[in-house]
Amino acid sequence: MDGNILIVGGYGNVGRRISSTLGERFPGRVLAAGRNYAKARELAISTGMKVRPLQMDVLTFQEGTRLPEDVRLVVMCLDLPDATFVGKCLQQGVHYVDISANYSLLSQIELLDPVAKQHNATAVLSVGLAPGLTNLLASHCKLKLDELKRADIFILLGLGEAHGEAALRWTIENFNSAFTVFENGVVKQVASFHEAKRTVFPEGVGERTAYRFNFSEQHVLPGTLRIPSASTWFCFDSSLTTHLFAFFEKTGLLNLLRFGPVRESLVKVFRTLQFGSDMFVMKVDAQGTANGREAFYECSASGYGEGSGTALIASEVARSLFSRSFTPGVFHIEQLFDPAEIFSKLKGSLVFSL
Repeated sequence: MDGNILIVGGYGNVGRRISSTLGERFPGRVLAAGRNYAKARELAISTGMKVRPLQMDVLTFQEGTRLPEDVRLVVMCLDLPDATFVGKCLQQGVHYVDISANYSLLSQIELLDPVAKQHNATAVLSVGLAPGLTNLLASHCKLKLDELKRADIFILLGLGEAHGEAALRWTIENFNSAFTVFENGVVKQVASFHEAKRTVFPEGVGERTAYRFNFSEQHVLPGTLRIPSASTWFCFDSSLTTHLFAFFEKTGLLNLLRFGPVRESLVKVFRTLQFGSDMFVMKVDAQGTANGREAFYECSASGYGEGSGTALIASEVARSLFSRSFTPGVFHIEQLFDPAEIFSKLKGSLVFSL
């Protein structure tokens, strides 16, 4: 096992957790990279230099520019504008892990599968909570049923956590988004917060109403798990806040988010006003068949700190990709990893109901 791990955005909200975790496992072989060298060095010092700082701007990578020769794996903690940098990694035979929830970007990376295979590189997408843990829960449901016909993925996020600015901006931008889902194998046009579905969350949360939202696993799972129907439903730990955004959608007020200054103001509000808990719950309600009869199965995972949860999963996937050999190509997490394997690694940090 040679080479180093490059964490792009390695001193950010999630990146610093991944850098620190992998730095403990592979001391001196983790590079926390970003445009701000001072922040990267500050993180490195806090780890006793088990993590090393590197100044790097992936957005200004010029044609012909190469990664350092000793980099074997890149973990991307930034939202890239396109897949150009990813292509450069794969062309160098460098493995790649991405925590992005932006399906527009992920679909571009999927097209690099031939490049990855040609250069013996493996890319793992949908690595985090949603997508990521949600994909694995859906995969677990498929293993429990003879046939999985429908997966409804429910995501509850707490408002009490200090979320990273990029994650907040992505969420707010998607409050007013239109997108497509698969219903019985047919593409259906939907919109965020326009339709609702109820489920019972574990850990004392109880029954809640959740609304459609443009998380990427609902676009991925029909292909990777061959599910005719998949939809993702979202709510906050605060029912009042959840229903308030549903009201804004019905009255057309969410259309104001099309204007940049309005979106940025809401980002500032969410960053400043933290209330509620930092709990998260991921749950899948599955419908299918078992023993020739209609069957239902549900499973969930919960914990505290969305950023910490994302880092836990990303660190485990990165550790495996750095330490073991995988089939070359571009994959989503559920295509390469056994849910039980990942769940067993996370049981000390998350609560599972399987």
